Amino acid sequence: MTRRCAFLLSITCALAACAVTKEAASPPEYKVKLATTKGDVIILVHRDWAPLGADHFYNLVKRGYYDNNAFFRAMKDYIVQWGISGDPKIYARWSNVKIKDDPFKVPNKTGTVVFATPGEPNERTTHLFINIHDNSEHLDSRGFVPFGEVIQGLENIMNVYMDYGEGAPEGQGPNQDAAGSGGNAYLKKNFPKLDYILKATIVP
Repeated sequence: MTRRCAFLLSITCALAACAVTKEAASPPEYKVKLATTKGDVIILVHRDWAPLGADHFYNLVKRGYYDNNAFFRAMKDYIVQWGISGDPKIYARWSNVKIKDDPFKVPNKTGTVVFATPGEPNERTTHLFINIHDNSEHLDSRGFVPFGEVIQGLENIMNVYMDYGEGAPEGQGPNQDAAGSGGNAYLKKNFPKLDYILKATIVP
């Protein structure tokens, strides 16, 4: 690739990122319904817990990003995670849009909803998890900042398929890189028992 091509590509990527990151501020509180293959789940978001996370979730839900998302990392007595789009093209675009960290306020108690982070500062993208155990002792000091809580249907999250366990290469579950590049086609072929979010919507 020539320098000119590389420069033009970087400009194109920057403009694309700008286009998808124009986000409206969310209400002080709002509810999101996850219609899942195990039943409905209602999340109450508190913007004062983590404003940047609350805003990002609000805008992603309104754009339909979480529709047809698999619960690709579901671990007993720990967390249930989602956030890889079933469409690799959509995931490639949004996985490069990062939001800054919010200050820690609320512990990672059972039922709290949190943006996942790879451990580096200001690297949150689209991945989320629900704590299905009190993980405050393990996660509070590691930059995981809850922005909401499940107020209805936590039992449905507890019942998603979890026997695949941790993702590859540490475990036998889906490889996140492969899921990102292969989308739901990869997941449904190799991990057919996974449960899914069918649709995520803002509700009164």
